[in-house]
Amino acid sequence: MLLRRLREIMAEPAPAQLRLDRITVLIAANMVSEVCSLYVMRADGVLELYATEGLNPEAVHVTTLKVGEGLVGLIAESAEALALSDAQTHPQFSYRPETGEEKYHGFLGVPILRGGNTLGVLVVQNRTFRTYTEEEVEALQTTAMVLAELIASGELQSIAQPGTETAARRPLHVRGVPLVDGLGLGHVVLHEPRIVVRNIIATDVEAELVRLETAIGEVRSSIDEMLDRGDIAHGGEHRDVLETFRMFAHDQGWLRRLRDAVSTGITAEAAVERVQNDARARLIRATDPYLRERLHDLDDLANRLLHRLVGRDLVAFRERLPENAIIVARVLGPAALLDYDRQRLRGLVLEEGGQTSHIAIVARALGIPVVSEVENATGLVEQGDAAIVDGGTGDIQIRPPADVEAAYAEKARLRARRQAQYQRLRDTPCVTRDGVEVRLQLNAGLLVDLPHLGETGARGIGLFRTELQFMIAERMPSAKEQQALYASVLDGAGDLPVTFRSLDIGGDKLLPYMPRVEEENPALGWRAVRIALDRPALLRTQARALLKAAAGRHLRIMFPMVATTDEFQRAKRLVEGEVAFLRENRSPLPERVSLGAMVEVPSLLFELDRIAVEADFLSVGSNDLMQFLFAVDRGNKLVADRFDPISLPAIRALRRVVEGAGAASCPVTVCGELAGRPLEAIALVGLGFRQLSMSAAAIGPVKAALLELDTRPLAELIEAELRGGSPDSLRGALAGFAEKNGIPL
Repeated sequence: MLLRRLREIMAEPAPAQLRLDRITVLIAANMVSEVCSLYVMRADGVLELYATEGLNPEAVHVTTLKVGEGLVGLIAESAEALALSDAQTHPQFSYRPETGEEKYHGFLGVPILRGGNTLGVLVVQNRTFRTYTEEEVEALQTTAMVLAELIASGELQSIAQPGTETAARRPLHVRGVPLVDGLGLGHVVLHEPRIVVRNIIATDVEAELVRLETAIGEVRSSIDEMLDRGDIAHGGEHRDVLETFRMFAHDQGWLRRLRDAVSTGITAEAAVERVQNDARARLIRATDPYLRERLHDLDDLANRLLHRLVGRDLVAFRERLPENAIIVARVLGPAALLDYDRQRLRGLVLEEGGQTSHIAIVARALGIPVVSEVENATGLVEQGDAAIVDGGTGDIQIRPPADVEAAYAEKARLRARRQAQYQRLRDTPCVTRDGVEVRLQLNAGLLVDLPHLGETGARGIGLFRTELQFMIAERMPSAKEQQALYASVLDGAGDLPVTFRSLDIGGDKLLPYMPRVEEENPALGWRAVRIALDRPALLRTQARALLKAAAGRHLRIMFPMVATTDEFQRAKRLVEGEVAFLRENRSPLPERVSLGAMVEVPSLLFELDRIAVEADFLSVGSNDLMQFLFAVDRGNKLVADRFDPISLPAIRALRRVVEGAGAASCPVTVCGELAGRPLEAIALVGLGFRQLSMSAAAIGPVKAALLELDTRPLAELIEAELRGGSPDSLRGALAGFAEKNGIPL
């Protein structure tokens, strides 16, 4: 009855303050208490008394407490309920003379939570030395859950004191790790949107308990089915993770809290949300990394349970994207990103994801700004919130005020003008001041990338990632489908060269329709050309599709993850076998076939004299080369920034490549992310590289820098650093050189 009456009051077309006053009267009466007070968290972290029944009404909007101050502040800080028979003897009790609360002893307070964030505190008090029962604590927590909706709506801002804002809808500025440069203004779309529980009050408690037990059983069954899958059943790290997940699904304490919550008179889904709110509030504040990590497991479990209860699939409704979508996700894979309409994407915010992770690479290719390592990002926003993503600085503005939004809009216009300047360089040959030509090419992987050739003035596609077609498909693309894609790419490029990288899967690039192989170190395991040589039908099918697509044209194929010249020779023989087969069957052939190797495994640095003779060209995959050279997992945030790709060890390795290729007159390109940053591109040109391949967005800035470059003093600077510099001194020396010579970075 209390919950129903609360709903009625909240829906009344009355002023907000009047409804709050009625709510406190109603709660006090139902809790058999002389006092009921509602404190709302302000944007400045202060709790303000917004309504009361029983205390001095003149204290409303006057009495305030900081988080951690007094009993109310303690509840806000701990996000836990507090029940006391004599509040005034508690060491945290803070006397406020204007409230007149010195005559009350019994005290019960609960936090008002939403998404684990504290929006306020709800308190009841009694004159007597009252001991509150567990049922009374549960009842007040349920009531607080209903009030969270009212506060989160932002409606109370209308009665806020001048110059203050409620925390629920306050503007937030958070900072993460910038992954992809760019600026996006738009509205939040949660990748896996939380279920918003509208139906809170149960009409039949027994029926709700049955619904809860049924949903729990279905979730458990789905986890068991995952564990019984052939790729997981035989053990390994993934099975261990799922076993832990299953343990949570069978945790009796968690299940008891869910059942107890339903028994208070709320629906099963409301019980899941309330119990998860409590758990999230505690785990967010935990200092133990293991406990904080378990938050993701509990969030996932609660989310699955909610979807079961409301009968919705655990997927985002991507067809409902706004025109300017800012995707917010805990984690996101490349395939999931590609499911979205890229024309509507303005930015991406992640809780997890590294600088050279494949989601960053794909987003960079699509020109989508990305900021990662944003703690509790999915809990800070609501679907539809206005948001700004600055991929250059790592700043995220959530619900920005008008002046902040205007400032960023102006920044976006400035960026657009800068891009227009780069656009004017489109047809300008990339030749340095001392006459050295550098071929700037494009990294691509999708047909939507092809228009960037004309937009940027790129001299071809230096890396076409063929695996993206496989990653976004629900099944293995057929030979005809592969051929159609490759023909479209070559048609789109016209007379410009295209270098296709053969299928680079494995490691962190898994195909959903292929059995997963459990490995201790997948980045060092069965992937790329290693899979192709062990499963030659894959490479033969792809090679035949490429050969047919390139009939009458020049076909360039490079093999990734080549560790030895022997591996390259074996892959080369497979392609030559397909050429022979097509010739025997009188199929049209390319006028020329060039086969190259990617230099990304350090062992190849010591076979350059052989590989540069065997291969028609070489291409440096700087992402993996640096990862393996420094023994650093590029997707691990704890170590990903522990090395500098233009420190002296890295530069010595790169010089070895350019010198080895030059000795054999073998063309060499750098196609990793290293080539797409102006300062790093300058270093590569100073070493002697004359072909660089990068994302479309990087071509303008890199060309602008190279046009102002004189390579001779640069080469002398690098040589001097190699002879006598410290391991990490080159970056500073190059930055000083650029500033001195007016090279824009």
